[in-house]
Amino acid sequence: MKKKRLELVLKTIEEKDISTQEELLQALRQSGLEVTQATISRDIKELGLIKSMGKNGKYRYTVPKTAMTEAGRNFHNIIAPSILWVDYAVNTAVIKCYAGMAQAVCAAVDTMELSGVVGTLAGDDTIFVLCRSEEMAVEFINTIRNLMNK
Repeated sequence: MKKKRLELVLKTIEEKDISTQEELLQALRQSGLEVTQATISRDIKELGLIKSMGKNGKYRYTVPKTAMTEAGRNFHNIIAPSILWVDYAVNTAVIKCYAGMAQAVCAAVDTMELSGVVGTLAGDDTIFVLCRSEEMAVEFINTIRNLMNK
């Protein structure tokens, strides 16, 4: 049952511009699946869904280009504990790491190929991530925070 539900979630976000959990809940119910908001929330986390800018300029749920593969697990298990905090100013995100870890974290971020990221620059303990807009910088730091908390 869970596997089929997760497959339906992926199919739904692929076919429709879903930007909120409520929209996803309604779409799944229209497909005949009775599910709760709490279940949807857990499914989104388990699938590692992120929000990225759709073609219409509206944010929507998507599957990251690098799903929770070996690289994703490494980010969570090895790289995420190296991050002290993330923040942003206008369209630039900042990741503060333990000394000596910024380049490894930056390399992991680069492999994620997140939409809206123009480029990255790492020093010894700080990474700057240039994003296309302030909204994309906010989305980027939220994505990193979600990966850190998994």
